[in-house]
Amino acid sequence: MPDAKILVVEDEELMRGILRELLMGAGFDVFTADSAESALEIFATASIALTLTDIKMSGNDGLALLDQIKAIDSEAVVIVMTAYSSVDTAVAALRKGAYDYVTKPFVNEDLIQTVRNAEAHRRLFQENRLLRRELSRHGTYSEIIGRSRALENVFEIVNRVAATSANVLIQGESGTGKELIARSLHLNSGRAARPFLAVNCGALTESLLESELFGHTKGSFTGAVSEKKGLFRSVEGGTLFLDEIGEMSPALQVKLLRALQEHQVMPVGSSIPIAFDARIIAATNRDLETEVSEGRFREDLFYRLNVIEIDVPPLRERTEDIPLLAKHFVSVSARNQNSPEKTITADAMAALRAYSWPGNVRELEHAIERAVIMSGDEIDLASLPPKVQKNTAHDPHVGKWPTLDVIEKRYVLDVLRENGDDKAAAARILGIDLSTLYRKLKRYEIE
Repeated sequence: MPDAKILVVEDEELMRGILRELLMGAGFDVFTADSAESALEIFATASIALTLTDIKMSGNDGLALLDQIKAIDSEAVVIVMTAYSSVDTAVAALRKGAYDYVTKPFVNEDLIQTVRNAEAHRRLFQENRLLRRELSRHGTYSEIIGRSRALENVFEIVNRVAATSANVLIQGESGTGKELIARSLHLNSGRAARPFLAVNCGALTESLLESELFGHTKGSFTGAVSEKKGLFRSVEGGTLFLDEIGEMSPALQVKLLRALQEHQVMPVGSSIPIAFDARIIAATNRDLETEVSEGRFREDLFYRLNVIEIDVPPLRERTEDIPLLAKHFVSVSARNQNSPEKTITADAMAALRAYSWPGNVRELEHAIERAVIMSGDEIDLASLPPKVQKNTAHDPHVGKWPTLDVIEKRYVLDVLRENGDDKAAAARILGIDLSTLYRKLKRYEIE
């Protein structure tokens, strides 16, 4: 593997030279810059794997540079350097998306290790992204579709916590894609090469679920003709996804809590605990805090599962994602039915966006599958389910007025055109920061 390219940004010449020699000696290909402005020029032209920048510099400081780099590449890995007295500033950088920070004066070995950890994180992220694409091509994994701010918030949390071993609780209505989020966490973690196993806690009786999770010994009950390892042990080194955790019985909640506390399971019919290594991701469509307050779910188990909480927004709160999802499902359905891809008329798309989607993404997927079957050369209003049609079927204005997304896209394009494609100037006129403008350009597929 070629040496990773590291960009060092430091306005003090002596320190810049020290960092360059130190990192070159550790096997990195080092670029240096004495200002944020020159750093951006290098970042735009070289394939930089990681940026190490001082926070306090003349001109634009390291925080401003961090924002600009993240606006260009939201997945860029940045480490900031700061004095001991400015740790609060470094924490602010972490909130802005920095990978880590080091304090000056630093221990050489600690700095090198931090850089190596960051580079390993970047490499793992890229490998897992390639793995996701490969799995998607084989039909075993579906990308999470959407560019809305609500979904971006979910992605940010996933990117932040995937590489950790923390338990995660995913909350959201049925059909919002909670299992996809869980799979994304697994595939972006160090456990990606190990199994991902899922169980619906509401689909099995208490005794069957206990045996499924913890295993059983031969002869422990009628029908137990052989030993069963159980999911906790079968997933060894991987991720166990406990879907609909709110449906679990109180008695089984106690046993689950003990297993999580002790990292051991007790198979049914055995008195010998067995250690396991698994990351636990749980999901529910219930409000577990309400369940706790009303005595239906154990408070200690709730906090054990809820180390990191991810709330998946319902589709009605991210209607801007509906066109992307609809087009994706058209492609999938057409491929499954060996039929040509079809376009969606403006009237039909307006109806899709106006409907409240109580069944969320799953309901939209089924509606599109029906529409592909029922439509001719294109998907029109008449090919949609009647309940989706009725919001707009008698509205003479449907399809005659541009959506807010269309209006905003036109306005952004006009401002860019009038300013010679100067994005910084356009951002000032639009009253938004540069990173927000880049997100809009990406969302509207504007080059």
